[in-house]
Amino acid sequence: MCVVGSGWEFASGISYYTHQLTQAFARRGDLLTSAVLMRRLLPARFYPGRARAGDTSIVTQQYPEAVPLFNGVDWFWGLTMPRALRFVVRERPDVIVLQWWTGTVLHSYLALIAAARLCGARVVVEFHETQDTGEAIRPGAAAYVNRVFPRLLRRTDGVVVHSEHDAAVVRERFGLHDRPIAVIPHGPYAQHAGSAGVPGPRRHDQITNLLFFGTIRPYKGLEDLLAAFELLTDAEAGRFRLTVVGETWEGHTLPARMIEESRHRNRIAFVNRYVNDVEVNSYFASADAVVLPYRRSSASGPLHVTMAAGLPVVVTDVGGLTETAARYDGAALVPPGDVPALLSALRELPARCGRRYLDSSSWAESAERYQALFDELLGAPRRPERLGARPADLAGTAAA
Repeated sequence: MCVVGSGWEFASGISYYTHQLTQAFARRGDLLTSAVLMRRLLPARFYPGRARAGDTSIVTQQYPEAVPLFNGVDWFWGLTMPRALRFVVRERPDVIVLQWWTGTVLHSYLALIAAARLCGARVVVEFHETQDTGEAIRPGAAAYVNRVFPRLLRRTDGVVVHSEHDAAVVRERFGLHDRPIAVIPHGPYAQHAGSAGVPGPRRHDQITNLLFFGTIRPYKGLEDLLAAFELLTDAEAGRFRLTVVGETWEGHTLPARMIEESRHRNRIAFVNRYVNDVEVNSYFASADAVVLPYRRSSASGPLHVTMAAGLPVVVTDVGGLTETAARYDGAALVPPGDVPALLSALRELPARCGRRYLDSSSWAESAERYQALFDELLGAPRRPERLGARPADLAGTAAA
């Protein structure tokens, strides 16, 4: 099977997800796994994080050497697409799994599907969003996806989502009633917590260290957290520290202004950039609790890092986050956009700190559920003997 998703050139949560899912398949031992990465998602001048595009110091994750890797396909193609098509034909996957979140990859995915179909492959689309929220508010980008994405879905044999909520959204928007929709929970992001060396939650001199982590965008609701923090009395604020770590996207500078003008400014640390893997580990190691006040969301990478670290979290009761939080004892749900409820949750957080909560998710379970979908699509279970090493000509990296 072949996983297709975001590469490291424009590192994002989907880049980490593609990497983790590929590793999960490879670890099974009974799936020959390859990967094709989308390298330059669009001209860099249009990318919100263009200042750090291509910065190799951000990411320390590596794909397994035994996984054939094409890195990667550029938005403007050039020679990268012909090479990617040859890679897919050489690998001859039974199933190709496309990570979907943005219209920038749509034309490339249609080409890769054509090559996979020529090899007799089944096509699975895994939804992270129906469309990136920043794109969806742009009339041209929204119209393009609305017009062209159905062509991709007509060539799709199965769909994967992370929650029953998302399954309902996908069915309603795209009318996918004639093909399997598998609900497969998001796996843990232990690369940034737990196994990555982050210790269990700990208390710091009776100060509760709060962490907001992730890109700063309108739907993330950071301004709701800042408004709630502002309502703490001076005495209450003295028992908290708030660290905000994230890169500003879509010109959403309101949270930055609120931090600068806050009467509790001396209790807030603001790291306004995309931090590297080592720094991510450090911020979660220093946190007592995490607050994720999203106004909408299908899934959240920071939530899965939090759960892998075993930290308590305040998260909004919205979208697919509701189902994820229901499986985690460390989560407290609040309504989206409800500043008084968020304030109450902040006041209650210290009593929940100082213990490690169990994350019940696992990539092994995700891969097993994927295997069940593959068996359904291919018509019969395929259970080959545990695979040995690949032939040398298939084990290397295909560089573009």
